[in-house]
Amino acid sequence: MINKPKGTIDIRDYEARVWKYVEEVIDSVMEKYNYNYIRTPIFESTELFHRGIGNTTDIVTKETYDFKDRGDRNITLRPEGTAGVVRSYIENKMYGTHNLPVKVYYNGTMYRYERPQAGRYRELSQYGVEVLGSNDPMIDAEVISLAYNINKMLGLKDSIIHLNSLGDKESRDNYRQALKDYFKPHLDDLCDDCKERFSKNPLRIIDCKIDSKKDYFKDAPNILDYLNEASKGYFDKVCEYLDLLEVKYVIDPKIVRGLDYYNHTVFEIMIEDNNLALGGGGRYDNLVNELGGPKTPCVGYAVGLDRLVMTLINKKIKLPIKYNVDAFIMYVNEDEKKYAIYLSNMLRMSGFVVETEYTNRSLKSQFKRADYFKSKYLIILNSEDLNEGLITIKNNETKEEEKIMTEYLTYYFDEHIEDDKYECLEEQE
Repeated sequence: MINKPKGTIDIRDYEARVWKYVEEVIDSVMEKYNYNYIRTPIFESTELFHRGIGNTTDIVTKETYDFKDRGDRNITLRPEGTAGVVRSYIENKMYGTHNLPVKVYYNGTMYRYERPQAGRYRELSQYGVEVLGSNDPMIDAEVISLAYNINKMLGLKDSIIHLNSLGDKESRDNYRQALKDYFKPHLDDLCDDCKERFSKNPLRIIDCKIDSKKDYFKDAPNILDYLNEASKGYFDKVCEYLDLLEVKYVIDPKIVRGLDYYNHTVFEIMIEDNNLALGGGGRYDNLVNELGGPKTPCVGYAVGLDRLVMTLINKKIKLPIKYNVDAFIMYVNEDEKKYAIYLSNMLRMSGFVVETEYTNRSLKSQFKRADYFKSKYLIILNSEDLNEGLITIKNNETKEEEKIMTEYLTYYFDEHIEDDKYECLEEQE
């Protein structure tokens, strides 16, 4: 038997319906905010991610899927979505329009060779948002509120934003030096990764899962103490706008994010009761220029759909997902079967959810099958009735039956079945 690769999952049945609902909510909210969908390749030139994400990040140094194609080109499966969007922005000269900022979102699979765990896989799915062409703190607040409001619409009322600022280059350089000065006496005590980060990117020491538990970390320099006046002013404006948007947030100086390209605003989208991070992002004003485009201020975020769906299921949040079918068509003989084929197609093309029998089960078994699908109505075909132009309809809840003329069936369903009436989805045993 061939099994799926380690770190991948099959999304099916109950979980698949949750996924589809989440994606529909995301699409709907993005439309209201006037963000356009963008789709970039699953694989790109390796150089894009090494230059874009940064050679000092764990993603690039440990987790990317790199290979050579048959043309001897260095190719990498995308580990995140931002670099590909920026590449597309530059290559397609989106900066040449008068419609800045460009506001886009994506939804797709990413690939990271890391240790699989609940909600984190080697093939992972993310939805993300990128805004290119505005350095107004208002757009930072809008992007953060977008993530926050999607969670609220999905029923995650305990969402909270952990917010920080890395400041501009001057602020960040001063903070880097302060961290090096502080951690230098503890260098021998740091983990191997942090010893390497010390010289390459000391900010990454702050969110180390191993060293951050050590006593001397609680007295490490605070980035907010090293912001210059311009950076403080920018951060204050972001907070002011978030207050106006009624976004729940806390200022958390430990949020530095794992990618090298961030400056000013950085944030993570958390679930308050279990301190779980669903995703995060921030401002990256230098990335477009570093990848060969014009200097362009940008801000964005990404959320792991695997973790988001897992959280919704674990919290047993009832979602308005249609699980039942409108009608189940039942038959016994070949003539009735032919009419069932015709009727199924006609009703489906009229907008109704219809099931019928495909394995020649007995009529008794078909009743059980209809109950499994929670069918609202049963259409019971009978050759004698069909010859007279009649059809039997049974309400599967009230058990009431009636016969109607076959040509009136769609009108009957239009009157009795409401499009917006859904049963809350519960996991099937």
